[in-house]
Amino acid sequence: MQIPKPLIEARCARSSAVLAVRAGLGLALAAFALHAHASMFSGEALDKVADILAIVVLIIVPVVAIVVFWLVHVLPERFAEKRHHPQTDAITTLCLLSLVFGGLLWPIAWLWAFTRPVGYKAAYGTDKHESYHEEMGEQAKAGKLLPQELEHLRAELDTMAAKGALPPSLKRLRDDLATMETPPPGVAPAAGGRV
Repeated sequence: MQIPKPLIEARCARSSAVLAVRAGLGLALAAFALHAHASMFSGEALDKVADILAIVVLIIVPVVAIVVFWLVHVLPERFAEKRHHPQTDAITTLCLLSLVFGGLLWPIAWLWAFTRPVGYKAAYGTDKHESYHEEMGEQAKAGKLLPQELEHLRAELDTMAAKGALPPSLKRLRDDLATMETPPPGVAPAAGGRV
């Protein structure tokens, strides 16, 4: 189907009129435009701002980037310590290696910090780091543990001893806990204990 010739001519006339109006508006705006400046500073102030900007870009930004990079790379280690992961030392080593290799090992350390060490528990009888047992032992000696928590701690240490994976510090703790009396079930722990 062909478009009639008068319709084509009308469209061309309309588009050339629109172009003429746009060109005229552009020339009017250009005539009243203000003088443009590349910077709001000039002379000595411009030099001073450039010097400060160079110092910031060359010294401060790299230092901040390195600190942030380091803080992000020790996050798996912090989470492993907080969760009493039994392989915290290995996760710490992996985090340090990740710093050396530019972050390539960091995702592995992150995943490792949040996994439950099922194989470790099967081999050693616990899925907690030594520090957890030591902290719980200190709370037990202070009388801050509930009877159920004390029994759980004793049972876990007994399981670890049966598997032959009890370090000397935890052997002493196990002996100390064996001599401690378990409070009756209705007795609340000492002040500051868990309720």
